[in-house]
Amino acid sequence: MKLQLTMLVCALSLTACADRAARERLGIEDTSVLRTGIGATQDEPAGAANSQWLNAYAPIANSRGAAIASLQDRLNRVPVSSNRYFHAKAQCWLDAAQQARDQWGFVEEAIGQAAMITMGIERDTPLSAANPALRTVSTVRPDLWAIVNAIKTDPALAQCPQAQPPLACAEVELMQAGHDAWIRSFANAEKRLPDVKDNLRKSAETALQCQQGMSAAVPASVPALALPASAPHTFTLRMDSLFRFNGTSLLPAGRRQLDSVVSALESAPAAHALEVTGYADRLGGAAHNQWLSMQRAQTVEQYLRAHGVTLPIAARGRGSANQRVECHQTRQDALVQCLAPNRRVEIELVGAAS
Repeated sequence: MKLQLTMLVCALSLTACADRAARERLGIEDTSVLRTGIGATQDEPAGAANSQWLNAYAPIANSRGAAIASLQDRLNRVPVSSNRYFHAKAQCWLDAAQQARDQWGFVEEAIGQAAMITMGIERDTPLSAANPALRTVSTVRPDLWAIVNAIKTDPALAQCPQAQPPLACAEVELMQAGHDAWIRSFANAEKRLPDVKDNLRKSAETALQCQQGMSAAVPASVPALALPASAPHTFTLRMDSLFRFNGTSLLPAGRRQLDSVVSALESAPAAHALEVTGYADRLGGAAHNQWLSMQRAQTVEQYLRAHGVTLPIAARGRGSANQRVECHQTRQDALVQCLAPNRRVEIELVGAAS
């Protein structure tokens, strides 16, 4: 009977028993999040939506996809120039809105943040770098927020545009972790922290290198992509580092790889245009692989365009054409791993000098 009661308490609790240790490691100070089980409040202080929130965000709920697509198109049209921090922050909020699947209101708030920043960039109006208090986000890992603020207030950051995007995305990722905590998904909140730390480290290291006169340096963990010595000049990027398997949204590591491509293009030989070609492996149907490879190529094209690449870019998908390796494993996981080199994006500089 005691075991049965324990299981019932866990089932009725807003926090799974297995998440208790993760909750404690997150350093949550919000008492409404820490209160769980029978008797936990559902009122406005605990995060219930009020009329003001509904008036601001409810209209977005029925058109999430259209709102994200429209904002993405507007953001892609805005030159990055010196506004890298806010451009990156808007993009990371859009990514967060696209990846989230819950109905608690975080998607609407993420779209709202992306819209506010995008409009500010379009109108060239002053924007605040402060992170707002959102209804569906609780503060987690105050120690990481202290690092965020330390980097933000360092004078080197303002003189180092390339250090600003990873900081902006780390802030959004930390807010996403705060949303996971708010819905009592403490284990998922913890899973976001390695990417947060990686982005913070990258921002701090890059700012330090700028301060030392290495304005074009890239952190050691993200090696610069050297241009080939002979034509054609081509970057080949593994899909698995850019996207989740069978997905089309860029991973944080994929964005960092493309950032290094952008940096390399700044010193590249003269080229007339870029060709971005996506490839899939042989698994799945031909129509799906064609669609998937095209979507990924277009995502890469949009990212390059949004980060200052002004050359004409042609994106195309070639499905499972030009396979680089042949694999015959019987276990699915081993086969997927073996076929990884076939899942790739190639960026070719058309007309570059040999």
